[in-house]
Amino acid sequence: MSIEPSVLVVQLREQLNDWSYRYYILNDSAVPDAEYDRVFRLLQSLENEHPHLISQESPTQRVGAFPLDQFSQVSHEVPMLSLDNAFSDEELMAFDRRLRDRLSIGEASVGYVAEPKLDGLAVSLVYENGLLVRGATRGDGQTGEDITENVRTIRSIPLRLRVENPPSLVEVRGEVVLPHVGFNALNTRQLEAGLKPFANPRNAAAGSLRQLDSKVTAQRPLDFYGYSIARLEGADMPACHSDMLALMSTLGIRVSPEIRQCIGVEGLLAFYHDILGRRADLGYDIDGVVYKVDRFDWQEALGFVSRAPRWAIAHKFPAQEEITRLLDVEWQVGRTGAITPVARLEPVQVGGVVVSNATLHNVDEIARLDLRIGDSVIIYRAGDVIPKVVGVIAERRPDGAERIVTPQTCPVCGSEVFRAEGEVIARCTGGLICAAQQKEAIKHFASRRAMDVDGLGDKIVEVLVDKNLISTVADLFALQAEQIAELERMGEKSAAKLVAALAESRGTTLPRFLFALGIREVGEATALALSKFFGGLEAVMAADEELLQRVPDVGPIVASRIRHFFQQQHNLDVIRSLRDAGVHWQEFDPSDAAGEQPLDGETWVLTGSMNILSRDQAKAYLIDLGAKVAGSVSAKTTVVVAGEKAGSKLDKAEKLSIPVIDEAEFIARLQALGVSVKEA
Repeated sequence: MSIEPSVLVVQLREQLNDWSYRYYILNDSAVPDAEYDRVFRLLQSLENEHPHLISQESPTQRVGAFPLDQFSQVSHEVPMLSLDNAFSDEELMAFDRRLRDRLSIGEASVGYVAEPKLDGLAVSLVYENGLLVRGATRGDGQTGEDITENVRTIRSIPLRLRVENPPSLVEVRGEVVLPHVGFNALNTRQLEAGLKPFANPRNAAAGSLRQLDSKVTAQRPLDFYGYSIARLEGADMPACHSDMLALMSTLGIRVSPEIRQCIGVEGLLAFYHDILGRRADLGYDIDGVVYKVDRFDWQEALGFVSRAPRWAIAHKFPAQEEITRLLDVEWQVGRTGAITPVARLEPVQVGGVVVSNATLHNVDEIARLDLRIGDSVIIYRAGDVIPKVVGVIAERRPDGAERIVTPQTCPVCGSEVFRAEGEVIARCTGGLICAAQQKEAIKHFASRRAMDVDGLGDKIVEVLVDKNLISTVADLFALQAEQIAELERMGEKSAAKLVAALAESRGTTLPRFLFALGIREVGEATALALSKFFGGLEAVMAADEELLQRVPDVGPIVASRIRHFFQQQHNLDVIRSLRDAGVHWQEFDPSDAAGEQPLDGETWVLTGSMNILSRDQAKAYLIDLGAKVAGSVSAKTTVVVAGEKAGSKLDKAEKLSIPVIDEAEFIARLQALGVSVKEA
């Protein structure tokens, strides 16, 4: 059954936006680049065939994703654009032909600059009168993050340009990478410290560069290579890209020694195949080659499309694939309860590495591939990306090939496996008891916005679980000071404080308790809405889906998850144990359950850093008072709380004439509403 183009376009956009968010914001590579490129090109093709479906929210009409709020935001005066891709020699030749047609130069050859496509993190460096004054990430191409203190730690980035009379302003664009030697040494240190190793140099470089503590960045052996000048004041911009690179070298900015000038498409292909053969010996990761028209007047004549320049293209290296046999499928349980299928393969060499396991993502992917035990399958692996099954050779299917069945019970704890309607991921329902999830469940339960157990950090939780001192959240309240004092780095005083903090946390609120249970999609606002509507826990637990949907902001999916959670006997057992341990709260008066809170109907936005309160504390106070806390400023925003180094949100609030208050006034307002404010 074919999918309507309008529906498929929406699905592809949502998938690409999700991948882009995880890659650029969370530093989490959800899929290999080749898979992103394939889906992106499919979306481009559909939009070209159906122009009326093109929307400004489409990934094809924009550059990238959104920056985080941990760093102050930086607006790029010259956007940091991305590039279109070529995946074959034929596509590259078509690119060259289009340029010559647009330039009306007939069969004359175009002069290009070819450079390796470094696999790291793009950054902008601004020098004023020769001094480095700002470093920023690419972000969404228009707005990035200020990482000045971090880039200053990279030894290959000069703090002062190496010329006597530098230009008044230079903005350099380039790539921060982690060389293979440094990556291997970093992972060795991670393992020695008992920490998780990084998946690949790109993720390690991105994570290192976006550390809030620049001392951590300084310990990472990062490197920088410049590839363009975006702005130049106080000096003449050269007439071509190759001369601009020479100017960068003169200023003391390192450029790749592999960069070459090439004439015509034949020169580009010769460079491509040469560096592809030397790829493993370069000492750092590259995933293709970038070609740019050398002459700037020709670049200006060629111009831009919506998201990329017409005068440049990235020629991607081919995906690394091989054929092997699927021996079995095992099911792993993730820390959030997701049940993930893993392919066990007949060992095969792919890209110089022996592969015996590969990801299958989810049950829908198994169905899409029509995958069965015994099938001959196509495995994809590029660089350090986790191998994945991308295809089945149906004509090689053996007789009696076994269908793959999703388990009905969790392979770790035996709880029911539940897959919500419309979701691709099946999940274990034993969140409060499952060994695969227990650490994350306990960390969430004890967190500041939940039960707020002071002193019970993530590392202590992990040690307590590893030592078999606790297995569910209810076990926390049976801990004795003598048990805790025996743990590493926990003396008698620290143990006594933690036991006291646990005792104090027994007295909580119903919204905090509901949030602490870790029901999927039940955040602080939903927990408060449930508490206000029902008044007590028993009423929430007994409500059917129809009644739950009468709660503001609770739709069918959330209602289904709440109902399903309270139908599981093991969850009811843990709740009973918690109440038996003395966990209690003052329930809402049913007659006032639908009553208004002081800030009901208001939308607040927090921006910048605070000195007295943490961001989580401030958000929790607002939600408890009935306000909605939004991540962006709009005309519907009631108040903006601006801390130090407030960025674009403050600017937008001022443009929209939205009231702005500082931290001191915010705390004063909270206290006026009867909130007992605690310092972070």
